[in-house]
Amino acid sequence: MLSGFAFTEAPRWRDGRLWFSDFYQGRVFSAAEDGSDLRVEAVVEEQPGGLGWLPDGRLLIVSMRDQRILRREADGTLAVHADLAGRMLGYANDMVVDAAGRAWVGGFGYDLMGGAPLAPSGLLRVDPDGSVREVADDLWFPNGMVLTPDGTLLVNETFGNRISAFAVDAAGELGDRRVWARFGDLPVEREFLKMVPELVVSPDGCCLDAEGALWIADATGGRLLRIAEGGTITEEIRPGTNVYACALGGSDGRTLFACAAPDFFEEARRAAREATILSIEVAVPAA
Repeated sequence: MLSGFAFTEAPRWRDGRLWFSDFYQGRVFSAAEDGSDLRVEAVVEEQPGGLGWLPDGRLLIVSMRDQRILRREADGTLAVHADLAGRMLGYANDMVVDAAGRAWVGGFGYDLMGGAPLAPSGLLRVDPDGSVREVADDLWFPNGMVLTPDGTLLVNETFGNRISAFAVDAAGELGDRRVWARFGDLPVEREFLKMVPELVVSPDGCCLDAEGALWIADATGGRLLRIAEGGTITEEIRPGTNVYACALGGSDGRTLFACAAPDFFEEARRAAREATILSIEVAVPAA
């Protein structure tokens, strides 16, 4: 559908368009459903990551390297919405924003690209006024997240072989932590290349469908998986390339958009334009 990017991530369907980040071009793009009318929505020099929107329609963007959340104002300029510096180790990463404008943001937790040993990370909540607090810890590379209609926050733990769930109350407090889907044990190895064989499923970006199942991109398995609560895989799609995030959208909500690239290593991806966004029709529409 779309090609010629460095590394696409964080796809979102909104206002009849697909929105997504390109890490190493430092751009947030949007496109029409058929891939036409490609637009640059924002330039983020410190690497754009997760995307979301405030209730008034202003775009929020995770600026990964400097650990900030940026806010696109009505005139297109970018302002600092929240400063996360010192609240997490490694890059800031993905994000989900609720209807009240509260953002939940995860971080790498360690220097992944620099070869540091794996370490757990926390989850931050950013309120609409930009205030920041940690609301969960001991997450193994918190990544894609969704909020379900019944008020549950699902958090993919890419290097934890699991998806965790939290109940979210009216004030945005998290409770009732549980494992929503378990694919294997927590890895014993802390060196990345030694750890990968221990990963049964590496849940990266994700999206929720109308039946409450979660589509996930398996970051080390080269596949898209539809997961029911408890961890049952109900569908598997192997697109022939590695995939790192997905979103349901399109005019009927039945198009699964997937961010694909040969790998996720920064040096290789920054030097190439081999990343794509695939579109795949599925049976159950978006939630």
